[in-house]
Amino acid sequence: MGKAYYDIVGTDDSWGVRHDNDPVGDYASKEAAFEAAVLAATNAIKFGHEVRITVPGSDSSETALGVVTN
Repeated sequence: MGKAYYDIVGTDDSWGVRHDNDPVGDYASKEAAFEAAVLAATNAIKFGHEVRITVPGSDSSETALGVVTN
């Protein structure tokens, strides 16, 4: 069984989905990126993979590259 991890990453006006450490897509909202990740995760589930989707909260300091800033 494989693993399929999807991380929603971005800023206020540009969001993407990081899968296998590669950011993919250009979405106008965090919600749109999440919906895209759910569609991809649905296919992964059909193939029997373990699935994880993470979405940062509004107070997160993570940037589009996944780097935490202080």
